[in-house]
Amino acid sequence: MKFPGQRKSKHYFPVKNRDPLLAQLIQQPQPISTYVSGIDQTLVDIEAKVEDELLSRYELPKGNSTLIDDDKAHALYNELKDRELVSDEFAGGTIGNTVHNYSILADDRSVLFGVMSRNIEIGSYAYRYLCNTSSKVDLNQLQPVAGPIGRCFTLISECGERTFAISKGSMDKLTPEYIDKDIVQGGSALILTAYLMRASGEDKITDAAMKAIEYAKEAEVPVVLTLGTRFLIEEDPQWWQNFIKEHVTILAMNEDEGEALTGFKDPLQASEAALEWCDMVLTTAGPLGLYTAGYTEDSEKRETSHTLLPGAIPEFNRYEFSRPKLKADCESPLKVYAHISPYMGGPEKIRNTNGAGDGALAALLHDLASNRFHKINVPGSSKHNRDGLCYSSFSQICKYANRVAYEVLAQHSPRLSRGLPEREDSLEESYWER
Repeated sequence: MKFPGQRKSKHYFPVKNRDPLLAQLIQQPQPISTYVSGIDQTLVDIEAKVEDELLSRYELPKGNSTLIDDDKAHALYNELKDRELVSDEFAGGTIGNTVHNYSILADDRSVLFGVMSRNIEIGSYAYRYLCNTSSKVDLNQLQPVAGPIGRCFTLISECGERTFAISKGSMDKLTPEYIDKDIVQGGSALILTAYLMRASGEDKITDAAMKAIEYAKEAEVPVVLTLGTRFLIEEDPQWWQNFIKEHVTILAMNEDEGEALTGFKDPLQASEAALEWCDMVLTTAGPLGLYTAGYTEDSEKRETSHTLLPGAIPEFNRYEFSRPKLKADCESPLKVYAHISPYMGGPEKIRNTNGAGDGALAALLHDLASNRFHKINVPGSSKHNRDGLCYSSFSQICKYANRVAYEVLAQHSPRLSRGLPEREDSLEESYWER
């Protein structure tokens, strides 16, 4: 596993700079690896520029999100392809994006639970999904289904308005029997999305998600929830508050979802409110940047050397150099907050806003998994005398998540095709000579 964040190569771990001659005589133990697992509705994002007449013909209200059946989805897709209107097709899904990006960043394994078409034709939705997913993502746990996976059409009008047409296909057909207990309990984290909780009828993906949560809690594996959309949360915020309090360790959301959940428009206040129900919060706030919030032991707090920031909580980032901990592991828990503005002011041209939050969450997960990786492989390190939830500080996690989000915003796809550069052009040469 690569060390999380942008650091010089000599800071990667475990250290392997040993005498090459002695290495032949002394058998060195191989590092024990780790991974994260996630459950997702497997779907493909299809983007096309269309005229209003097409929207009317397919009965798609402009600017809205509409569920369509398989037949209409098939007819719409064929017309878009025949008329060469499709601009991009990407593997999608919040958790699929997150575990893919995690594997790219960590250069290590992740596991995805979900469904996949039993018969895959070249050029089909399922084929494109597999082609656009990192080989480091273990897809062996996917449940085979007879129908197509999900499709999400993003139809862009001439005025720039986006209309969404979603065909579920068989993406909600995952059953609890396909959740491997050993895999869930052997991972560093279990990642879920709020969308999993709204299955209906014969669809069993909600039952599968609850079974995975049961396995994770039994083994004290952190459960990570990303909210996905404000419209789902604002239907019943009290239900979600109770769900998070009972099941979730780390919560990821944007400012709109935070407002729907907590009632606070300010992302810092929303993050503080959410800490009443979970141990750590990652809040992306668009042009404002992103926030991390969580707990540390009062006796272990570390003051920042950065400028103290104003806000709804005065000087809220005072202890951002502290490491996150589970609230239950703190004798005197102290709430800690960190913030960072968009990296380099944000890209000159934002090519894609879908997936920036997933990229930021992947960075946080990399840091969390690295903590466990380091603890297993370097158990005598003073780093683990005081057990932490993550490897790095709140401040460092902010920096790393922010950098990854920038990379996603600057490209069309919500999925990274490569890791972060070894050297940042924005850093002076003297930095690398230190």
